[in-house]
Amino acid sequence: MNGASREALASAREQLDALTDNTSVDAAKLAEELAAVTALLDREVSLRRVLTDPAQAGEAKAGLAGRLLGGQVGGETVDLLSGMVRSRWSRSRDLADATEELAYSADLVAAQRAGALDDVEDELFRFGRIVASSHELRAALTDRTAQGPAKAELLRSLLGGRVNPVTERIVVRLVAQPRGRSLEAGLDALSKLAAARRDRMVAVVTSAVPLSDTQRQRLGAALAAVYGRQVHLNLDVDPEVLGGVQVRIGDEVINGSIAARLEEASRRMAG
Repeated sequence: MNGASREALASAREQLDALTDNTSVDAAKLAEELAAVTALLDREVSLRRVLTDPAQAGEAKAGLAGRLLGGQVGGETVDLLSGMVRSRWSRSRDLADATEELAYSADLVAAQRAGALDDVEDELFRFGRIVASSHELRAALTDRTAQGPAKAELLRSLLGGRVNPVTERIVVRLVAQPRGRSLEAGLDALSKLAAARRDRMVAVVTSAVPLSDTQRQRLGAALAAVYGRQVHLNLDVDPEVLGGVQVRIGDEVINGSIAARLEEASRRMAG
């Protein structure tokens, strides 16, 4: 998002945080309702345009949102959307994208309250690795000819009882409602949202063999010292690394593997 939409999303995030700071608010229900609103905005393009029309007064748009949603969703959801449509948006689609992000964030709040945010982060990462390693599963989950309910049923059969309920809910929603986004991009965005709940960065760490608890703690402490904030480690094993570790944080790669050192030595000899 750019310009006005970025500012509007930042304001919406603050509204969500203020709302969910109240533990009496049912975060899981809020997530479900925000997901339903996202689907509505995706279907009703004309409505989305009206709610983001800069020529219309903010209060008038908030009133329209309240009339449309009142009695369909809870007051917290109505208040959130009313606040969002008072803001200016660069593109009408940005409103739907922001509403979707708030839905996922509310689910992650529910996980955090239950002390399960770390589990959800790890399960999202592991699910991404499973999908990447299985062409058949990825094909089934991204098949454009398959209906969303069928994909959701497949996922529930695979994940039900094996992962945290929050993980299951958000993965099912991501696959059943991809909104033009690749599965990998969606999982990456979810991982970053989960990390942001604790103001953490996410590092994908690839090593030849599983790291010990001591090694994980030392690596986490070292990365936190470098970046000035807590870093969550998503661990992967690749025998081709040969030794050492490769750390990816966003677009930055810190490569300390033996394979990388050998490749660098070969380049120098060739030069």
